[in-house]
Amino acid sequence: MNLSEQFQKDGFVRVGADAASLAWTRHALPHASAAARDPARAHWLRCGGTWFVGVDALPNDRDGRLEGGPPLAGAALEGIRDDLGFRLPLHRAQVSVCYPGYPQPSPEESEAAFRFRLNRDAAHVDGLLAEGPEKRRFLREPHAYVLGLALTAQSDTASPLVAWEGSHRIMQDMFRTVLGGHPPASWPEIDVTEAYQAARRRAFDTCRRVALPTAPGEAVLLHRHLLHGVAPWGEAATAPPEGRIIAYFRPEFADHREWLDRP
Repeated sequence: MNLSEQFQKDGFVRVGADAASLAWTRHALPHASAAARDPARAHWLRCGGTWFVGVDALPNDRDGRLEGGPPLAGAALEGIRDDLGFRLPLHRAQVSVCYPGYPQPSPEESEAAFRFRLNRDAAHVDGLLAEGPEKRRFLREPHAYVLGLALTAQSDTASPLVAWEGSHRIMQDMFRTVLGGHPPASWPEIDVTEAYQAARRRAFDTCRRVALPTAPGEAVLLHRHLLHGVAPWGEAATAPPEGRIIAYFRPEFADHREWLDRP
């Protein structure tokens, strides 16, 4: 099964490390660690100090290049470009860092939201932002895909990424039902909360939850509609002092219709 076939079947693909991805990872790690320690980004520290969200925290250019280093390259990027046909410029990557004890209760999160994070890995589809006191869901960021690259070496239970296998098909069917009859320009203003929550429950009931731990230079490519989250830190989990660090790229489509209709 090639990358495209597995991507469409499961909604995710794991891609092993190679020389190009390892070169980028080694150069990116000190930049990511510095971003997580930057006092100016302290507002990104959540969950009782156990998760650094790090949105747009990596200072890379549109090719993924950091100062003095190589562009982002390797088998994962080749698959995205050649097998899936995505040729979008890269944005500044998210630097997601988990620390021992993740997650912990915090003032910015309700008790129900914390339980969902603890028991359901805060499962979500990227690009649907929860807004207002009632956390209504709207499509704000029409991502083409999600690409995560591990920067650190840690044990498999150190808050790995988790995904619900095949859930992208359930979520895509729901989005087509809710949004498909409306002009794409109006989609960001359509409240999808109830339909999204119902589809998410169906995915929990029918799709296999898969943990996706990674080592430095390894990549995980997610379908834009895939339900995924982050597992709690395991009791015996180990990681380097800087924590478990993953860099995430989520280029956006210019056309919302592509977000809905593209396989």
